[in-house]
Amino acid sequence: MNSLTLQRTNDQVVRVLDPQGECVGNLKRIGQVWKFKALGQDADGQVIPGGGPLTDRHNMAFAELDDAVVCAALLG
Repeated sequence: MNSLTLQRTNDQVVRVLDPQGECVGNLKRIGQVWKFKALGQDADGQVIPGGGPLTDRHNMAFAELDDAVVCAALLG
């Protein structure tokens, strides 16, 4: 995976999309921090919280929502 796109859902949630437009997680505003919540899918298409290609980044926290910083950290 070489790039991500952030897509704001509302003031508290931002979807994280892979290059194919698939959601690989969400950034959720929890207090003053944005936390990444990884998402994956099993063979039947059921959502797996904490799974997917960015599972090792699950619960990564960010002080601010800066697209470049967030994408670099998640891909890093």
